[in-house]
Amino acid sequence: MTTTALDRIDIKILNELQQNASLTNVELASRVNLSPSPCLARVKTLEKLGVIDRRIAVLDPAVLGIGVTAFISIKLEKQVQVSLENFTRAIDRLSQVMECYLMTGDSDYLLRVMASDVEDLEDLIVNKLSRIPGVCSIRSNLALKRISHKTVLPIDTSGPVTVKACNSSRQERPTKLRYDAAAQSRGDSEMFREFAHHSTGVL
Repeated sequence: MTTTALDRIDIKILNELQQNASLTNVELASRVNLSPSPCLARVKTLEKLGVIDRRIAVLDPAVLGIGVTAFISIKLEKQVQVSLENFTRAIDRLSQVMECYLMTGDSDYLLRVMASDVEDLEDLIVNKLSRIPGVCSIRSNLALKRISHKTVLPIDTSGPVTVKACNSSRQERPTKLRYDAAAQSRGDSEMFREFAHHSTGVL
């Protein structure tokens, strides 16, 4: 695998696109002090290297009525490598799951989920997450208010940045996940209802 060094102009292009991916090439070129043609060539190279994964629109959840954010810890019964694809597909099918991480420590996974309301979140936990085969326990914590949210990666601008060039711009999924046969989460529904009953002011 070869490596490529990004210079300050490349980094400036990345920072501009992180702030506003809808910039036209002419606008972007003006902001980084390049003519449009070499600017476009640099962007194409960054896309080819996989540094620019994709360009998306960041929506405001409050405007769309998505008012509940929760962090859910999931513990599984056993490690079975062969079931990686099954577990991944189960999580990917759940539109409320915004992020899923394989963790060290007491829990196997940490999920950040967004739901329209507490009832929608309860349905996700009780009727979907708890029914994924191998789930042993589920713990949920509601976020009362979002204090900070960033989509811009902290790129070091003090010097060149070295990136690994690869054939695909999409990273491979982790190969080590835990998964096993069916097991219902015990008492999670009752626990969640009690927690939700006492939770107010969720934003």
